Formats: sequence, C-alpha cells, structure tokens
Amino acid sequence: MDSPLLSTPGAVPADSPDEGVAAHYGEPFAEQRALESGAAIVDRSNRGVVRIAGADRLRFLHSLTSQHLEALPPHTPTEALLLSPHGHVEHHLVLVDDGEAVWAHVEPGAAAELARFLDSMRFMMRVEVTDESDAYAVVTLTGAEPPADALVTTDGLIVPRKELERDWQARPAGLWAYEALRIAAHRPRFGLDTDHRTIPHEVGWIDVAVHLDKGCYRGQETVARVHNLGRPPRRLVFLHLDGSVDRLPAHGEPIEAGGRTVGFVGSAARHYELGPIALGLIKRNIPVDEPLLAGGVAAAQEVVVPPDTGANAKIDLRRR
Repeated sequence: MDSPLLSTPGAVPADSPDEGVAAHYGEPFAEQRALESGAAIVDRSNRGVVRIAGADRLRFLHSLTSQHLEALPPHTPTEALLLSPHGHVEHHLVLVDDGEAVWAHVEPGAAAELARFLDSMRFMMRVEVTDESDAYAVVTLTGAEPPADALVTTDGLIVPRKELERDWQARPAGLWAYEALRIAAHRPRFGLDTDHRTIPHEVGWIDVAVHLDKGCYRGQETVARVHNLGRPPRRLVFLHLDGSVDRLPAHGEPIEAGGRTVGFVGSAARHYELGPIALGLIKRNIPVDEPLLAGGVAAAQEVVVPPDTGANAKIDLRRR
C-alpha cells in the first residue's frame, strides 16, 4: 500500500523494490545531511512486519535461525538469518522482543512468505505467527524523540501504521538518502547486495546476525565449515565509482577485473560527500588493489569483508 507520506509536498515515489514510499522530497543531498546530523524521518513503511507471539516464541526462533534467541531479554534489538539447508541466506530479520511477542521486519514483499514458513514449522510449539504489515510500519528517525509505542530495532523503529501521519518534529528524508548512508556504512541489504547463493560470511553478517556458539539450526554446517576450515567463495566490497560518468551502475550489472566478470553490482547511490558509491559481491581471490569496472564504470574497491574471512582456524594453526 502507498504510504500517506507520499502526499508530502515534493515527494517523488521510489522505484522497485521500494514502491509505496518516497525516493526523495526534492533535495536528496540535503536530506542525507539532515539524516546524518539533524532531525530527519525516513518512511520505510514498505517493509514487511511479522509478529511471533506465544510462550515458546524465543525457543522456536532459536531453533530455526542463526541467532541465539532463547534467553533474549525484552527490548534488546538484534538481527538473525534464516538459512537454507545448504547455508544460503533466505531471510534477514531485524527483530526485537517486547516481552509478549517477537517483532521482526523484513524486505518489502517478504513478510507473507516468512509468516507462512514460520507457521509451517510450529508443530506442537505454543507459537502464533501473524503478518502485521497492514497495521505496523518501519521508519528511521534521527535527532528526534520516538513515539512511546515505538519498538526500537537495530535498523529503525516499528510503529503502528497510523503513526505515519503524526508530527515527527523532523525533516522528511527519502529512501535515496537512507540508501546512500547505508551503502557508505558498508551495510548490505538482503536481495540487493545478495543473491540466492549468498552465505553469511560473504557479506559480513557473521558479526551481527550469527551466533557461532549456539546449537543446531538449518544451514549451521555451512557456517561452521567456512568459519573453521575455509574461506567463502566471494566477498563484499565497497566501490568508489568514477564521478565523471553521469550514471550509476544498475543492480545486477557485472563487475569486471582484467576483462573477465568477477561479481555483480548490488546497491548504488550518490553520496553527498563521497560521490557515486556502490556495494558489490566479487570473487574472494581478486586482489584488494585490483582496479574494477562496475557496469562499465571504473571503480576502486575498499575492503569490507577481508579475503581471509573464515580462515581463522588455519591462521591460528600456522601461528602456532
């Protein structure tokens, strides 16, 4: 559904996958500055919201996801992954427990699928899963007081959808501003900076969404094997793009090194200080100083995920 904030003067609708919210309100760079150092509100109400209630909710999610959730204290935000049996990322959940239920927000269009999957895995557990995307919304707020009924996560607030029309005492900033700052912070976005083969080590989610000492969960074997014995096949890089080119590489365009394709472009944006930037997923063994072409645009890479990620066991062994 379209957000009521799209009626704000100057609002320009965003394209896929972010239909329904504003890309910008007429001044993308000023909106970035306000979001970084002032009072600004980003409408991200196109994201899905799922509620998992019931006495067994934490034990249930602990058994399915990559995160240690069994004893998660109320109002402690965290992130988790749902993996395939082969360890590929299927969902990235940003979640918090309010003492009665776990609330998770996910990529646009993903809530219904996630709710169906979780519901199918309940068996005899005391768990109730509901898609709350019609009633609740996600916003990012900086420099202003959040409403009392907001749930604070690691990446934004979950609020009743009716709150979108309140006076936030903050400047509206569009998705372009939010995405530019996200890319500059080297934070990957599921479905844009990942593909169907992505494993957690490749994009740096080991540090924020995976607990390496917890018990069994789907896909754990891949996580443990890569972390202890080997390196992931690819790694996330931050790209400084040639500013003399008047276009940004599109999502999915090839990244080339030495005339051969070595990866793909994920997210790209124009940053108010850094200029054109992007995230990309490339082969692990590409030298960190190798010049790249991202969708035909010259790019210098900055390491996000080091080439030796996941080789800690081997490094320790050599040092002994």
